[in-house]
Amino acid sequence: MSIRIGILGYGNLGKGVECAIRQNPDTELAAVFTRRRPEDVSVLTEGVPVCGIGDAVKWTDKIDVMILCGGSATDLPEQTPEFARMFNVIDSFDTHARIPEHFANVDAAAKEGGKVGIISVGWDPGMFSLNRLYANAILPDGKDYTFWGKGVSQGHSDAVRRVAGVKDAKQYTIPVEAALEAVRNGENPELGTRQKHTRECFVVLEEGADAAKVEKEIREMPNYFSDYDTTVHFISGEELKRDHSGIPHGGFVLRSGRTGMNCENSHLIEYSLKLDSNPEFTASVLLAYARAAYRLSQEGQSGCKTVFDIAPAYLSAKSGEELRKIML
Repeated sequence: MSIRIGILGYGNLGKGVECAIRQNPDTELAAVFTRRRPEDVSVLTEGVPVCGIGDAVKWTDKIDVMILCGGSATDLPEQTPEFARMFNVIDSFDTHARIPEHFANVDAAAKEGGKVGIISVGWDPGMFSLNRLYANAILPDGKDYTFWGKGVSQGHSDAVRRVAGVKDAKQYTIPVEAALEAVRNGENPELGTRQKHTRECFVVLEEGADAAKVEKEIREMPNYFSDYDTTVHFISGEELKRDHSGIPHGGFVLRSGRTGMNCENSHLIEYSLKLDSNPEFTASVLLAYARAAYRLSQEGQSGCKTVFDIAPAYLSAKSGEELRKIML
């Protein structure tokens, strides 16, 4: 039987999940839920119903895993605990500083409902988190470095669009090249937040909006921009569509470390991603973890999990026998 997937939120990430389902024959799209008028939303998969978010409660016995595709700024902190009482859920919550708080809220709700919730799934947090953990375990005497970009951050772009007076926006995260090269050269630099990345925002204002006020609010936004050198460009809607319609991203996780009786040997672990579509890649990770949530639920588990808690075999559609034969 296919794993029945529900999608909550049909923006770029929700559409990415729908596309990923097409590539995973053990999953099927059961329904899409939206805050918009359902009749105004057209999905790509023929025959799939589009429902209002308030109708989700009617689907508790028809959906195995609900994938939540809202933003981390305001949607997921409320939605994930709410829906974890009714469904096995996956989200891509990416406000790193608030993950412990979010975990506690989802854990309580999921245990109350007897469901499994897996949070902060994607590539960072997510795949990058796993690589940081693996590298730390292997090279305990060392230093971690994470660089993001250059690329569009969905979460940060969403946060900018929530600012009063902003009609539309894209935000790019850009690594400081000199800092990245210093790490690769084995220099083990001490790097502060501002020394590793810059942030660049392209903003379309609502008519009559105060540009200076909008820029100040963006630059001073905690957890998103206040710790970075941030440049804000005000452009037209036509320019945004022409020059910033793509959603590329990527980045690097590195750990430099030493081994030997006198720490005489140096090593560098590097994991990198180069993504044409940030939301489609993130959606693919979400779907793999939806498979894991379903399997854990079938085993009778409940509560909140992160990528650290999920054995790799739970992510694959292949059996353990197949994995040992072709991948081990």
